[in-house]
Amino acid sequence: MMKKTLVLGASDNPERYSYLAIKRLMAHQIPVVAVGRKEAEVAGVQIHGSTPPFSDIDTVTIYLQAKNQVPYYEYLFSLAPKRLIFNPGAENDELSDLARAKGIKVMDACTLVMLQTGQY
Repeated sequence: MMKKTLVLGASDNPERYSYLAIKRLMAHQIPVVAVGRKEAEVAGVQIHGSTPPFSDIDTVTIYLQAKNQVPYYEYLFSLAPKRLIFNPGAENDELSDLARAKGIKVMDACTLVMLQTGQY
């Protein structure tokens, strides 16, 4: 079962880890959707500058600092993901606690490392 993943904080800048995450998730044949500050495309994945009502999201991998995550709280919960991955620099105790209270698995981890080591 593939873990459809939302990359939150997605960027089309090749120097950003969110860009690499999209490419590596695609290389692992994991379905990817993306939300960022601006409309763009990476590896055939449309980055949405808005918050579309995606369905069947298993994982949200977050590439935003905690203060920039606040406007997305309700959106994330509306997607009913099974887990949130807070990549380095995105750790957020408040959102982690809210997610756990809703039965969502929370991880402070690196999506790129998880993919490389087969832990995704």
